Amino acid sequence: MINTTTNGNMTAASSSSSSGPTTTTQSQQQGLKTYFKTPEGRYKLQFDKTHPSGLLQFNHGKTVSMVTLAHLKEKPAPLTPTASSSSFSASSGVRSAAARLLGGSNGNRALSFVGGNGSSKSNGGASRIGSIGSSSLSSSVANPNFDGKGSYLVFNAGDAILISDLNSQDKDPIKSIHFSNSNPVCHAFDQDAKDGHDLLIGLFSGDVYSVSLRQQLQDVGKKIVGAHHYNKDGILNNSRCTCISWVPGGDGAFVVAHADGNLYVYEKNKDGAGESSFPILKDQTLFSVAHARYSKSNPIARWHICQGSINSISFSADGAYLATVGRDGYLRVFDYTKEHLVCGGKSYYGGLLCCAWSMDGKYILTGGEDDLVQVWSMEDRKVVAWGEGHNSWVSGVAFDSYWSSPNSNDNGETITYRFGSVGQDTQLLLWELEMDEIVVPLRRGPPGGSPTFGSPTFSAGSQSSHWDNAVPLGTLQPAPSMRDVPKISPLVAHRVHTEPLSSLIFTQESVLTACREGHIKIWTRPGVAESQPSNSETLLATSLKEKPSLSSKISNSIYKQ
Repeated sequence: MINTTTNGNMTAASSSSSSGPTTTTQSQQQGLKTYFKTPEGRYKLQFDKTHPSGLLQFNHGKTVSMVTLAHLKEKPAPLTPTASSSSFSASSGVRSAAARLLGGSNGNRALSFVGGNGSSKSNGGASRIGSIGSSSLSSSVANPNFDGKGSYLVFNAGDAILISDLNSQDKDPIKSIHFSNSNPVCHAFDQDAKDGHDLLIGLFSGDVYSVSLRQQLQDVGKKIVGAHHYNKDGILNNSRCTCISWVPGGDGAFVVAHADGNLYVYEKNKDGAGESSFPILKDQTLFSVAHARYSKSNPIARWHICQGSINSISFSADGAYLATVGRDGYLRVFDYTKEHLVCGGKSYYGGLLCCAWSMDGKYILTGGEDDLVQVWSMEDRKVVAWGEGHNSWVSGVAFDSYWSSPNSNDNGETITYRFGSVGQDTQLLLWELEMDEIVVPLRRGPPGGSPTFGSPTFSAGSQSSHWDNAVPLGTLQPAPSMRDVPKISPLVAHRVHTEPLSSLIFTQESVLTACREGHIKIWTRPGVAESQPSNSETLLATSLKEKPSLSSKISNSIYKQ
């Protein structure tokens, strides 16, 4: 049974008995507040999105709804994108309607829906191996709800991929793509794709599609058009797709993780029907990489990560490292180019369900069945903090890269990190971690004695060098002792949905939360809606200047006030 009550020690929490104002959507009930407070001000519920009411409900139990943000430019992506920019496809460039009030400089505007799109079709063209069903007739009919640009939410519910305009307050999606053979499970978008194919979709059956989002929006039909089909009918791997991701700066390369512990590397510019065969795994418990024998094969490589499901994957911003978490409870960090394991560690209890990198590549967040938010340091190669506040499994984590720390050091490096987590307890938790203030155990202590505590400094000759010697490259560490990891309490705890949560995304103007049943809420940042058309950066920086120091929240005991 999922416990949805919040801890009484959380100052900014709202519980099921709260009497705040409510919205009128079916996804909300009395007791859910339409705002939550932070040191910089109130986050307010701007509007929400959901699936069509006619969507078959019995399909919902098979898959969990996940959300992807996609920003389409007025023209197809240029041929010379920066290598690192694709790593921000999950959030960069996404603007809500509030951007217009802030006088955003990128020129994005809400869709006007005044007729034809007026834009040329992407060069994705017809699928080399055919799309699902015949769509030659429907593809010739332009969708009047698409004008060639905008920010969109892509999410799955039941047997459909749904696309909703982020800048519109309409709750229902503007586009629905239905699959007859299986349910969609995961998806990913690359806003700097060099050709029209910028959206990936993974299915419960193991099938994978790459499509042009622009082309889907131009078409009024409910069948996918112009798709490249990979692992058709699960010919290579018929286990469920669990997560999918473009490789940052990978020139069209993408990876697909499956429920059997295998991860495949594809190239979208190769024929999806190219046959690949890989050797039989002799030991399911060992990490191994096998490459396809022929140059035309697709996928081009198979990584066997673990025994059991890979639940989440995440690339560092520069694409150098790949983090995976799985049912076996291990975080694993790989050097993607060199194809070897760098480091990793075990959860305190149970499987891990989600992971996310900080933008500077220094820290990784994980969450899972132990109800903890784990902060992993790449420099230390260990857990440096546990966040305690969820009452059930943690299903989504993310760093807020748009939040500015008011106390950066002289080198401009981030000292305080803001990140969030969502869980099956229906709560959104926000955290702040000031790394210079956190107290962590020394890597080595006297045999049999109590651990010694000190500051996590990483200068030459510091404890890091001892840690490097103590933990060789490629070592998977056991779960740490509860006494050896400092605990932090949430800055904010807010019950945002009535169903268990599945996704969390930060944008420059808002925070997006989604539940597993396919309802999405957009929470506007403090001051965004009320501000005059000036500059958002100045506004947010001003609102954060008075943020109190949170180092007092960090200690070796739980919720120490």
